[in-house]
Amino acid sequence: MNAAIKNEKLSNWIKEVADMCQPDNIYVCNGTKEEYNFMMAKLIASGSAIPLEKRPNSYLFRSDPSDVARVEDRTFISTSSKDEAGPTNNWIDPSELKEKMKRLYRGCMKGRTMYVIPFSMGPIGSPISKIGVEISDSPYVVCNMHIMTRVSSKVLDLLDAGRDFIPCLHSIGAPLKKGQEDVQWPCAPIESKYISHFPEENLIWSFGSGYGGNALLGKKCLALRIASAMAKREGWLAEHMLILRLTNPEGKQYHIAAAFPSACGKTNLAMMQPAVKGWKCECIGDDIAWMKIGANGRLYAINPESGFFGVAPGTSYDTNPMAMDTLKENVIFTNCALTDEGDVWWEGINDAVPSHLIDWKGRDWTPESKNDAAHPNARFTAPASQCPVICKDWENPEGVPIDIFIFGGRRGSVVPLVYEAFSWEHGVFLGATAASETTSANIGAVGNLRRDPFAMKPFCGYNMGDYFHHWLNMGEKLGSKAPRIFYVNWFRKSQEGKFLWPGFSDNSRVLKWMCDRVDGEVSAQKSPIGLLPLEGDIDLTGLNISAENMEELMSVDPAEWRAEIPDIEAHFAMFGKRLPEKLKHQLKDLITRL
Repeated sequence: MNAAIKNEKLSNWIKEVADMCQPDNIYVCNGTKEEYNFMMAKLIASGSAIPLEKRPNSYLFRSDPSDVARVEDRTFISTSSKDEAGPTNNWIDPSELKEKMKRLYRGCMKGRTMYVIPFSMGPIGSPISKIGVEISDSPYVVCNMHIMTRVSSKVLDLLDAGRDFIPCLHSIGAPLKKGQEDVQWPCAPIESKYISHFPEENLIWSFGSGYGGNALLGKKCLALRIASAMAKREGWLAEHMLILRLTNPEGKQYHIAAAFPSACGKTNLAMMQPAVKGWKCECIGDDIAWMKIGANGRLYAINPESGFFGVAPGTSYDTNPMAMDTLKENVIFTNCALTDEGDVWWEGINDAVPSHLIDWKGRDWTPESKNDAAHPNARFTAPASQCPVICKDWENPEGVPIDIFIFGGRRGSVVPLVYEAFSWEHGVFLGATAASETTSANIGAVGNLRRDPFAMKPFCGYNMGDYFHHWLNMGEKLGSKAPRIFYVNWFRKSQEGKFLWPGFSDNSRVLKWMCDRVDGEVSAQKSPIGLLPLEGDIDLTGLNISAENMEELMSVDPAEWRAEIPDIEAHFAMFGKRLPEKLKHQLKDLITRL
C-alpha cells in the first residue's frame, strides 16, 4: 500500500475488503494531476482509452454493449423491512443480499489493483458536504471520480480529525488469472450486476458494472440514494436538481433549483444563455442539489459534485453552446463515435454527418449504416470549473439561497408551458405527481408515460410516501421563507406533432415570469391545475411565435386532466398508509376544481 492510513475505521475496512476481494496491489489515491495522468497512461496501454488528437488531454472509452446505462432492475435499497424501502425500490433483505454479494466479491479483484479513493461531495470542509471513500478495481472509475468529486489527501486529514465517511465498495467483477489478457471494458454479465444500498448503515456495494452511476458511487448512489435517507434523518434535502443563478438587468439575483427526469434538458437549462435582453444566467450545478436551512431560516443549496456527467447526443452549439465550450479539453467521453481526424462525434452535434466514423462498438460506420454512430446514452465527464458560465459562488461552502423550485417533464400534450402552485402543499403535490415520457436514459420502452415524483423515482433511498412527508415537513419549517414552486413543460406539441415552444435560451422567458411572480410584479390567473400567466406577461420580445401557438401552449383542457386522474390515483395507491393525508386532500381539491 502506497500511503499509511491513520483512521482506524478506514484502515480496518480496507483490510476487510482486501481479504475478501484478493487484489494483487492496493493503491491509495491522492487526487493529484500526476495520479490522473498515471491512471490514464495505464488505460491507454491496455487499449481502453483512445487519446483524442483534436481535444487536449481528452479520451474516448467504449463500454461493453451490456453495460451502457443505469440498471434499475439490478439496483437495490436494502432496509430492515421491505416497507422501509417502499414500492418504488427493489428490495432484498440485507443479510441475504450481503451473503449473495460476498460470494461474488470473493476473489473478484485477483490480477488487479484495488484503488482506495477518498472523496468529498461538496467543497471540502463545507457544513453541507459529506465524505465518501470508494474502493474500486477500475482505473476508469478513478479518473472519472477525479472529475466528478473532490478526490484529495485532504479528505484523509478530515477523517484523521474525526469526520466520518460513507464506505462505497465497487468491483467490475472480472478477476484475471495469471497471464490472462484483459478485455477493453471488463464487466460481469447482467445477472451478476448489483448496485446495492444499505441506507440504515450509510453503505454502498456495487458489483459487475463499470458504467456511470453504477460505478462512480459518489454520483446517484451516495449523492441521492444514501444522501436522501441521511437528509430525512438530519432534516435537509438531497435532490435530483440543477441549480442556477439568474441576474436581472438591475443586478438582482435569483437562485433556482429544478427537477426533471434524465434527458429532459436539465444540463441545457443549467447552462442557458438567456434570450431576454439584459438577463444573465450562471450555472451552479446541472444534476444534484443538497439543501439545508440556514441561520436566517432560508434554504441554502450546494452542488455536491465537481463535474458534469452529461448526455452527449443532442448537445450542440445550437442547443447548449456553454456545454460545448466546456468540452474542449480534459474530458472523458464514453460511447461516442470517433472521427477519422481523431475527434468525437454524436447524433445532433452538428448538421454535417461525416462520410466515415468508427461507431461506439468500434465498427466502421457510414451514413448508410442502420445503427446510431454514438450510443443514445453516450456521455461526457467534464470538470465544472471549465464551464464558461460557472457561477463564482458555485463552491461557496455556505451554498446559495433558493428562491424558486421547478418541477417538470417531457409531455407532448395535456400539460401547459408553465404554471405556479397555489401553495407549498400544492407544490409538493405537483412534485409528487410529476410525469414524463421515457427516453433512452432509462432502460425500457421509449415514449411511455411514467410517473417520476420529484424526478427521484430511481433515486429515493427510502419509502417515497415518507419522502413526501419529509417535503411537507420542510415546508412547515421554512414557513414564509419557503421557495415558490412552479411546473413547466418545454415539450408540448401541436396537433401536427411539432414542438410549440422553441425551448433552450427562450426558456429564460418563462424563468423571468417566475422571478416577476416572486417579486410581485405580475399577477396570474387561476386555473383548475394552478396559476397561469396572464396574456402578455411572458416576455416574447424578438420571438416569432403565433398567438395560436401560445394559446395552445397555455391551454388547460379539464377533460384531458380528468383523464389523468385514474393514473394519479393508481400512482398514489402504491404508497398505501404512507401517503400523506395532505396529498389525498390535494387530489380531492384538484378533482373538485376540474
